[in-house]
Amino acid sequence: MPKTTGRTNQSYPVSFILLGISEWPHLEKTLFWAVILFFTMTTLCNSSIVLLSFMDPHLHTPMYLFLGNLSFLDLCLTTASVPQMLPHLWGPDKSITYTGCVIQLGVFLWAGATEGVLLVEMAFDRYIAVCQPLHYTFLMHRPLCWKLVFLVWLSGLIVSLFQSSTTFQLPFCPHHLLNGFLCEMPVLMHLACVDTTANEWQMTMTAVIFTMVPLGLILASYGCIAQAVRSMKSEEGKKKTI
Repeated sequence: MPKTTGRTNQSYPVSFILLGISEWPHLEKTLFWAVILFFTMTTLCNSSIVLLSFMDPHLHTPMYLFLGNLSFLDLCLTTASVPQMLPHLWGPDKSITYTGCVIQLGVFLWAGATEGVLLVEMAFDRYIAVCQPLHYTFLMHRPLCWKLVFLVWLSGLIVSLFQSSTTFQLPFCPHHLLNGFLCEMPVLMHLACVDTTANEWQMTMTAVIFTMVPLGLILASYGCIAQAVRSMKSEEGKKKTI
């Protein structure tokens, strides 16, 4: 059982135990190598996109600015989870420190909220490029794009700070066992020894705002793009759009 501090409600543990797939230990080594392969490919691909979009002057466009930030988000997600997951799969130690759990959850929430809004901006960029091509340079100028990127990261940070703080204010049960590989909100709330209805509603509303609403806007944007492409009479114009 993990140690706790001297608080009477034992809500501030020194560490958590991530159970993962401890019920099937024979699968851990196989999953270890699969995760290594996935992590290597993801890191190489996203790092290449970030470097190319930054170093190549021909790629200093709004589309590649957003794409580079999206790849950087994926790097943040993988580096916040995989390096911590690999020792758990290979060795007997399944613990994660309280600080490590806070950081991991914060990064997940930050990247998740940021990614949803960033994908909307990418869809809007493509909508302007296809449906309003004559106004594209005027509307999607570089200073505006940098401001949009900043606002996206800021909104994700605000969501992360708010949700992670309310989650870790919950009093946790003494055993501190988490059913999973990672520190995620549903897993941590399941460990709480109080009613978490308010936290669950908060998580649901955030998911709707930063997942379902962006999904609807993205689908609407690409629906308009598809309609604009179908209405093009020139086959060359359609090919350029694709």
